[in-house]
Amino acid sequence: MNSKIKTLTRRRLLRGAVAGGAVTVGLPILDCVLNNKGTAFADGAPLPQRFAAWFWPLGVGEEDWRPAGTGKEFEWPWRFGPIKSFRERTNLYSGSQVNLDGSANQTHFTGVQGYYTGAVTSSGDYFNSTDIIIANTIGARNRFRSLSVACDGDAKSSWTASAGGKIPDEVSPVALYKRIFGAEFTDPNAATFVPDAETMSRRSVLSGVTDERAALEKSLGAADRQKLDYYFTSLRALEQKLDIQLQKPAPLQACVKPKENDDDGHAVGLISDAMTRHDLFCDLFAMALACDQTRVVSIDITQGMTGLRRDGDPTSHHSYTHEEQIDPALGYQAKVAWFQQQYMQGLYNYATKLDAIKEGDGSLLDHMILFAHTCHGSPRLHSLRNYPFATIGNGGGRIKTGMHVATPGDAATRITLTMQLAMGVPVSTWGTGSNRVTTPISGVLV
Repeated sequence: MNSKIKTLTRRRLLRGAVAGGAVTVGLPILDCVLNNKGTAFADGAPLPQRFAAWFWPLGVGEEDWRPAGTGKEFEWPWRFGPIKSFRERTNLYSGSQVNLDGSANQTHFTGVQGYYTGAVTSSGDYFNSTDIIIANTIGARNRFRSLSVACDGDAKSSWTASAGGKIPDEVSPVALYKRIFGAEFTDPNAATFVPDAETMSRRSVLSGVTDERAALEKSLGAADRQKLDYYFTSLRALEQKLDIQLQKPAPLQACVKPKENDDDGHAVGLISDAMTRHDLFCDLFAMALACDQTRVVSIDITQGMTGLRRDGDPTSHHSYTHEEQIDPALGYQAKVAWFQQQYMQGLYNYATKLDAIKEGDGSLLDHMILFAHTCHGSPRLHSLRNYPFATIGNGGGRIKTGMHVATPGDAATRITLTMQLAMGVPVSTWGTGSNRVTTPISGVLV
């Protein structure tokens, strides 16, 4: 470590003042606090583990999406076309299922309940989701144990749950921004202040740390100065995006944290609006992870029985899964497939943002697992079979990538067990009944 900046630790914060109040901004992981290889901190501590869950509704297709071939030798399916450029860092998982064990199949719920909490019940109980189990292991000492958001404006779209049940999603990008990068609010959910574009542009948190940032840059090497400049440039871009959103009359209400028990003020009906908000959440989460404010995040685009529509079309994605006929020439539901491709483009955008943040010997994406999951194995049948899962990133070398992993008929809980073990969760068994598994997917863990 550079002796001139020996006081610069990996937990260093820039401190300043904005409008008379104290603010702090966490730094990204700079090269000067890492070992010579960029694989760990200079004091020997490993780089942080991160886990990101990403939910999209209604699967991909009927039977046509499964890749031809397994292992590294497989034909990339067009259903996942938008993320093909990440092929070598992606695993696609096919063939697994959720077993009902006599319980009723509550569509859009039971599947996720089964593989994400390990238990299928007719009562609708939903406790201890995989992301929270992982957060309890790797995120307990962070400012935020975990963060979860919904892009459709409905806090109930959440799949995150603790021992007490589901945890509502954050729905406002402005509120999330203030929680992560604001003045360390004691009650980030209280709707006591409604920011506007003029206030956001005049009272940037960045203005409060300008002087200390300048002093810090003098002590850094060229690579770290460039990284710090990229970091602050990204934060300014976030503020500009929020300003633009606040200037529009329609999204103004959607950017205000709703009052208690009022969860429908932020609802969006168009998929274009939901995905625009999705990309803004991705920006915020990428920076939150890079600054080690949290190590576990979840994005839920919309609930399983989604009401999102295409611009100019009154029929929702979910309705089309029931009403649209399979195109005899294509062999699938064309309009349903269009929605799925919009979600996959969002996944590509997310991975790209994470990959743009350089860290140590790779990128933020390289040092985490981005887990993409859905509610059904196929849209038209709403089945619990042949689930299409994907992971991007190797978790800092903890899982092998670039593979199609086919597990026909296997319990889908084996995939979430594998994710937990990759993140260091001390677990030897996962799930109940015929969804109970004791071993991870062979060949995935390093």
